[in-house]
Amino acid sequence: MLQSLAGQALFAGAVRGQPSSTAAPRPLASDAITHDWPSFLGPSHNAVSTETHLTRELPPPLVWELEKGTGYTSPAIAGEDLVFFHRVGDQEVVENLHPETGESKWQFRYATAYRDRYGYNNGPRSSPVIDGTRTFVIGAEGRLHCLEVASGEVVWSRDLRAEYDARQDFFGIASTPLVHGNHLIVNVGASGGPCVVAFDTTTGTEAWRAGEWGPSYASPVPAVLHGRPRIIVFAGGESNPPNGGVLSLRPDDGTIDFAFPFRSRTYESVNASCPVVFDDKVFVSASYRAGGTLLRVLQDFTYEVLWTTQEFALHFNTAIHQDGYLYGYDGRNQGDASLACVDVSDGRVVWREAPQWTETFDQGGRERQAILSTARGSLLAVDGQFLALGELGHLLWLDLTPDGYQQVSRAWLAAAQESWTLPVLSRGLLYVMQNTRDILTGATPRLRCYDLRA
Repeated sequence: MLQSLAGQALFAGAVRGQPSSTAAPRPLASDAITHDWPSFLGPSHNAVSTETHLTRELPPPLVWELEKGTGYTSPAIAGEDLVFFHRVGDQEVVENLHPETGESKWQFRYATAYRDRYGYNNGPRSSPVIDGTRTFVIGAEGRLHCLEVASGEVVWSRDLRAEYDARQDFFGIASTPLVHGNHLIVNVGASGGPCVVAFDTTTGTEAWRAGEWGPSYASPVPAVLHGRPRIIVFAGGESNPPNGGVLSLRPDDGTIDFAFPFRSRTYESVNASCPVVFDDKVFVSASYRAGGTLLRVLQDFTYEVLWTTQEFALHFNTAIHQDGYLYGYDGRNQGDASLACVDVSDGRVVWREAPQWTETFDQGGRERQAILSTARGSLLAVDGQFLALGELGHLLWLDLTPDGYQQVSRAWLAAAQESWTLPVLSRGLLYVMQNTRDILTGATPRLRCYDLRA
């Protein structure tokens, strides 16, 4: 049954003030390749961008910034619409901003009582998705809304916790949904099933359901395996004993090709790194002593395990595949994190680097120095190199190849921990989320737009 959830679309400025603008972005190069960013991990769902003509000078010019509430989401961008999702006070807020100015067009908000049981912030974790004239958002308590992009009006809504007994899990509901054709694919993770539910994007009615594993913090990704469309879901959250793994699903009816169990044996653990699909293969990884594994999907849509390693265990960042190698941040904690390159032919770590440098900064009028690093960073492959966001607020251009690691440029955007959200890139503009207070300047959490146009 469809649920009507309390909420309303509001005029711009009803929740907080207007953004602070600094300068208009530079014009795009006439031959620059650009794209929208309609969903988490970008238009190709793998953190690989096709944009070109980007400057390597860091820090890039700041175009605008907007004080935000709590949450770990990233914006979705299509045309002149940027949809952002965060929490202000005791309300989850969806708003439509102009990508180049940050000006708010509308806001939609509703009450929330979510409290993070481990003391992290209480905002939403699942990023918005834009599909044509509509946008989809899922709050930390499982409230799913379909809104009109132009107006913020509710098209339909579902309460996943009430209707499916969806679990709050360790850190709230966090998986970003996937639009595939006329279906919205959601890793609901209901108790005893279903694990995955497809909703009709137009009406919100349930189209199909599949599986019994719990929800994860990884997002479903589309795939083409042996020429046929598939949905790959990496499931597994709070359960005792812990369970979860990889599901290969037919997008039209949810038929399961195979279910590959892959989960840490530690109770307080999650699958959070999104699956990576290439060459009829699927790579998944998890921290908490789980490691990484590469599956080959066979012609009959069964699978075989090509290799498993304990040397490449990604906590929440998603690995990047390029030319037969995987790049990503291995490690569960800040102190044990390192950037590694893995040969996909055998799972061998080709090289490992723990980027560190001495940072000089002003603290209370006194010059200080500290050895800092990217710790558990995130990677975005773009323009022939990689952008990396360190979890302490550093932005870096990196040149990563099987031959090694090279830093091209680096800047400290904000001395803020929990910089866990992958940056968004669209039309030469980079959007970076500061999720905690800057310990040096006192700046509150905010969404910043930088000009990367060369």
